[in-house]
Amino acid sequence: MTSDTQGIGMTSQRTRDRMVQRIRDQGRVTDERVLEALRRTPRHLFVDEALSSRAYEDTQLPIGHGQTISHPHTVAQMSATLLGEGSPRKVLEIGTGSGYQAAILAQLCGEVHTIERIRALAETARGNLKALNIRNVTIHLDDGLRGLKNQAPFDAILASAAPTAIPTALLEQLAPGGRLLVPVGNAEKQELLLVERGEDGFTQTLIERVNFVPMLSGRR
Repeated sequence: MTSDTQGIGMTSQRTRDRMVQRIRDQGRVTDERVLEALRRTPRHLFVDEALSSRAYEDTQLPIGHGQTISHPHTVAQMSATLLGEGSPRKVLEIGTGSGYQAAILAQLCGEVHTIERIRALAETARGNLKALNIRNVTIHLDDGLRGLKNQAPFDAILASAAPTAIPTALLEQLAPGGRLLVPVGNAEKQELLLVERGEDGFTQTLIERVNFVPMLSGRR
């Protein structure tokens, strides 16, 4: 890796290790596959350079266009919940942002497709993933509410933005035995839901209360 990807000072590997240890100490994420993926991934590359010294704080940070990069513990918990005990072969992410969640999933799954509706963010994410030589992620400029029918079905689907209700398209594109993790609600109340597709239909589990940017239709 170059010095930019390795980081120095507040963006160094030592700082990244401390971030992961804090997440481990919270006790909510115990999947070492996920924790190791976070340890290896230079989060400072996925935020504005002016904010790079804050990249390993457990906080949301703005990435432009009214969007944010999620708390590291949120990324860790969502990744671990999506995986469960397995290792999905084909995954869909809704809401690429700067590409950080996709970079984590790329290390845990065989093939990742991720949808971003804002062209400038999609281009930024492509550059970020290319800098890390991540080759099993495909970024699509599209409307996440519609999913990605031409690549379905997916073993797992993760939404990084909140629709007001679970989009029917995402349920239809989930493979039998698949898992959909999606925050649902409005600015006042959002709940993170795990939906699993079984032989007899869908089961739904409430994970926790959350706060994500809204999932909007269209693209720009």
